[in-house]
Amino acid sequence: MAQIKLKDAAGATLGELELADAIFAAPVRADLVHAAVVAQLAAKRTGTHSTLDRGQVSGGGRKPYRQKGTGRARQGTNRAPQFAGGGVVFGPHPRSYAIKVNKKEVKLAMRSALSAKKADGELILVEDFAFEKPSTKQAVKSLDALGVTGRCTLVLADDDVNSYLSFRNIPTVRIISARESNTYDFVDNKKLIITKSALSYIEEVLN
Repeated sequence: MAQIKLKDAAGATLGELELADAIFAAPVRADLVHAAVVAQLAAKRTGTHSTLDRGQVSGGGRKPYRQKGTGRARQGTNRAPQFAGGGVVFGPHPRSYAIKVNKKEVKLAMRSALSAKKADGELILVEDFAFEKPSTKQAVKSLDALGVTGRCTLVLADDDVNSYLSFRNIPTVRIISARESNTYDFVDNKKLIITKSALSYIEEVLN
């Protein structure tokens, strides 16, 4: 089985932990990772953009000028697209951008993302931080001790409130709970930090 060093909040190595090969040593399916990320980003779009076509804008009702004798092209209404204030041709209208991805493919994409992070040495497993009280100062010290610089994703157990409150004010840290685990947050970072409690939930879901 794949193994990884288990560290504490001070950066010290506590030992090695065995990881499930099906999750952390799986073949990397870049196509599924791409599909899952595209679907997630598309789902975030509100799709509320809207324009008015010539039948929806106000005005019109009569010809702007007579049909013949003016030397100009004939026009039926001043709400046509070629006039200022006229309707928009083929403009956007409210719609959903959601893309369907099968549940099995989503899980395969998450396994691929975790396997790639493990293979690239960008996965850090930490014993639960166990802050006695929220402290951003202690959170920054923990990141320095773990050698984390730049953007990182921190996966916490759902009930780890003190850790969440400690890390949330650090702009380079994106915090998600174990239940919120997803492909995009796994790959959009320099380092992926997972606590031992969160790892148990992830392995249970993805096995």
